[in-house]
Order: sequence, then structure tokens, then C-alpha cells
Amino acid sequence: MSNLNLKIYELNVEQKAIRDGFGEGVIEAGEKNKNVVALCTDLKESTRVDGFAKKWPERFFELGVAEQNMASVAAGMAAMGKIPFIASYAIFSPGRNWEMIRTTICYNNTNVKVVGAHAGLNVGPDGGSHQMLEDIALMQVLPKMTIIVPCDALEAKKATLAIAELVGPAYLRLAREKSPVVTTDESPFKIGQAEVLIESDQAEAVIIACGLMVYRALISARKLEQEGIKVSVINNHTIKPLDEKTILVAAQKAGAIVTAEEHQQAGGLGSAIAEFLAKTNPVPIEFVGVADRFGQSGEPAELLEHYGLGVDDIIEAVKKVTKRKNGN
Repeated sequence: MSNLNLKIYELNVEQKAIRDGFGEGVIEAGEKNKNVVALCTDLKESTRVDGFAKKWPERFFELGVAEQNMASVAAGMAAMGKIPFIASYAIFSPGRNWEMIRTTICYNNTNVKVVGAHAGLNVGPDGGSHQMLEDIALMQVLPKMTIIVPCDALEAKKATLAIAELVGPAYLRLAREKSPVVTTDESPFKIGQAEVLIESDQAEAVIIACGLMVYRALISARKLEQEGIKVSVINNHTIKPLDEKTILVAAQKAGAIVTAEEHQQAGGLGSAIAEFLAKTNPVPIEFVGVADRFGQSGEPAELLEHYGLGVDDIIEAVKKVTKRKNGN
């Protein structure tokens, strides 16, 4: 275990919205570098760039409901030496403005940071039209794009500071609702380096998760341990570039993988890992994610269970993949 908040196993675990970590991080990034600017499309409170806007109104740009324009404006600003963070709901950015992100940001390798808030099922009552479950897939196919999915507010702050220093396009995926804080201030964070949160030499499988699913992976591991089943757990916050070394070692040791993400099973974390292992060390893999469906209105916790993203679903996937590994 590496700098893991052991209170996650308690009922009184601290809860904080992942997007709040971004809001704190972008202000700190702005304090460190005056070239950091923020752009938004009429959603500055929801995306948590409102604090940046109040502190530096001259460095904040409200584009109105025009996500395509925001991407192109940011690309121009980056070409002039600025470090733009463009914030909106993920369904609109990268959902609505994907072609502009592709052509004006990635194709030209401009230093723009795309922040997709309210991603996944956890926006609850907003329904399927706003529950972005395809954004990792959209961004993963873009050359030069870095993709980070923080597991909690602390990691979101660290990720924000890291991409501010990274030269090149980046996508930061943020959840809306408060969620358990599973890392600590001392927990390491480095782009492209996954964190092994639970490691066991007797692991029968490895759970590799990102975002809100990291907490559920840890709870699943604890419950499996009580049944006599040992697993390792990896927080794979960076989808691209993938930490191939850590994943390869984990696959070689355990011989079975379960991936967990609040995203479509196609094109996300699971797909990235499966593609890599297919070329290097094929092992049985089970995917915990949304199975080719759109979301719907409901309470976030209910939706996660309904779409097969609950703790019991992870446990079932672990048991299934170990049976496959053992030829059963």
C-alpha cells in the first residue's frame, strides 16, 4: 500500500467533489505562472473556474454557449504563449467541439488543457443527454493528447498542476458529485505513472481502475480478502500515456485483470489495457463499465448499481476472471 487513506474503509470517510480539486489546482497553477488563463462557456460555477475568475478577471474569458469557438480561441492563445484551461461539461467539451479540439489543438500541438466536468453517470437526474460516457474514447484516438481521470479531489488538484507544466494538449476528466477521498497529500502523482494501492504476491487478479471506481475497487478488494481471495488494486489515473511497465508486471504476476471505469466499456481504460496486453502478455480480462448503453435519469448511486458499476459487480468480475484463468 502506498500513501493510501485507510479511512476509506470507514463510514465517516471524507467526501469532496473531484471538480473542487481542479478549482483549487487551477488557482495555484495561476499563482505559479501568469500565463495560465481560463476560458468557460457560461458554466464557471459548475466547472469550478469561478474562483480563478474572481482572482484574475483579466485572465478569465467567458465565451458564452460556444464550445467550438472556445477551443479555437484557446488554440490561438496558446500559440501566443498562454496556457489556456478550457472548462465545460464533458458532454459539450469534448462532446460538441471534438473536431475543433482535433484540428486547432491536437493537429497543431497547441498547449491547451481541456477540462471535461460532470462526466459519467454521477450527474444523476440530468439524464442520458448529459451523462458523458464516451469522452475517454473520443480523446484517446487523438494523437498528442494526454488523458487523466483523477480518483479524488486531492488527485485532481495534483493533476491540474501537472498538466499546467506539461507542454502539449491534455484532457482532465472530472466527476460532479462528492466522492470519497482515497489518497493523501503525500500520495505521489506523476503523469503516466499508475499507483499500486494494494499489492499482493498471492493476488489471484488485479483490479485496475480510474476515477470514482478506484474507491469501489478498494472496497471490493477488502471484501474479497474477507472471502480469502487476494487481489491487487491499481489506480490508473493516466489513460494516455498508459503506464505499460506497471500494467505488464501486474499482468505477469497475477495472470488476470479486471478493469473498472465510469465510461463505456468500449474505447476507455479497459480497451487501452486490452490492446496493450494483447501485444505483450495476453491474459483473461473482465471489463466493469457501461455495456453499450446510454444513461438515464436517477440518483447517482442507483445508476452505478443499475449499470453494473457497483462493488458486487467488481467482485463478480474478479471471481469470473479467476475461473477463466484457471480454466474453469
